Amino acid sequence: MRQIVITAIVLLQASVLLHKSTCDVVFLNTQEESLAPQPSSAPFTPSLSPGYRQGEHKQPSDKMRLVISLGASFSLVAIILVCSLWVFHRRRNLKNSGCECGFSRFLNRSKTLDKRYTKQGVAPLIDYSTIEKGTNGFNESNILGRGGFGCVYLATLDNNVQAAVKKLDCDNDEAAKEFKCEVEILSKIQHPNIISLLGYSTNDTARFIVYELMPNVSLESHLHGSSRGSSITITWPMRMKIALDIARGLEYLHERCRPAIIHRDLKSSNILLDCNFNAKISDFGLAVVNGPKKKNLKLSGTVGYVAPEYLLDGQLTEKSDVYAFGVVLLELLLGKKPVEKIGPGECESIITWAMPYLTDRTKLPNVIDPAIKDTMDLKHLYQVAAVAVLCVQPEPSYRPLITDVLHSLIPLVTMELGGTLKTIRRSASMDHS
Repeated sequence: MRQIVITAIVLLQASVLLHKSTCDVVFLNTQEESLAPQPSSAPFTPSLSPGYRQGEHKQPSDKMRLVISLGASFSLVAIILVCSLWVFHRRRNLKNSGCECGFSRFLNRSKTLDKRYTKQGVAPLIDYSTIEKGTNGFNESNILGRGGFGCVYLATLDNNVQAAVKKLDCDNDEAAKEFKCEVEILSKIQHPNIISLLGYSTNDTARFIVYELMPNVSLESHLHGSSRGSSITITWPMRMKIALDIARGLEYLHERCRPAIIHRDLKSSNILLDCNFNAKISDFGLAVVNGPKKKNLKLSGTVGYVAPEYLLDGQLTEKSDVYAFGVVLLELLLGKKPVEKIGPGECESIITWAMPYLTDRTKLPNVIDPAIKDTMDLKHLYQVAAVAVLCVQPEPSYRPLITDVLHSLIPLVTMELGGTLKTIRRSASMDHS
């Protein structure tokens, strides 16, 4: 490259000198003409002076044209030569290094996804062998959970990075759609309360989405599943912090993303908790970007969380997520599932069951989750219950925006936490009470 630069400088200097010489010739010729004696005012006569030949005055002009033409040609050749040398050098370097730009490499390797960018670049394509090795060949002992289209595995990737790998069956069209939707959306967004996408992979039989690992699993597990009654109880302040985290994640999707993103399947099993019990929204397989394309969508979601206007009329808006958030908030307050069986072939939603208590201050403290009963300021309890009631209103126009919900929760959580986030470990007496 250094040789090219030196060559370019020499050629350009030669071109400049040639132009200078040309300009000097033109200037001298012009100067000679200006210094020549001016013709007298005598009448014009056609006779010629001795030794003068007609047409001799044209010769200097022809020479100047020739010099100018040669100078311009030399300059053009110099420019072309410099450009050619640069291109040749660039191609040789690319060939020798065997590299290609990340965008081209991504397109060549990805046959199932569209172009996508994040603030850090394209979503990483992880080699299948790395995932297979990291999950011990998708061993049963590595299963973290099961979903409608496959399992989630614990994986140890390169540099001992632990991750969660969702495996989706290739033969299922709905699974393929969810895979594409989730990778596309998570590749474009980044927020502390949204699960982070580490990469994806494919083979002939399945597709894989790789997420950051959330050690404290899902909120559902702590409220209704295997983690309930364990050594760690999610206290009232922690529950309010989790509610605030969810609201922040939704506020980012609804208000900060353009166009807005509707999650469409918000529920306690899709709220994951990290080692400090910070909550992150996950599972964007059913998410929808707000706009014309969201019309005529197939009805999707989970019973107990689906807003009535979406269930009955297919009307999907950000208020549908607000409704689901209200249901999760009721789960945090009451410790009950969104839908519970009350008899043979008969179920009751948490909203139907709880509404008489939520609107009566004398009854509400009696139906709070026993794990947190009598541990909160009643004034704060009533305020949170009021927010939940507004969120689950049957008429979407009566529900608040998630921004309003967020602003309502922030002062409550600040007072409850007192600047710290603490967990309470059950004592032996608590376990037997």
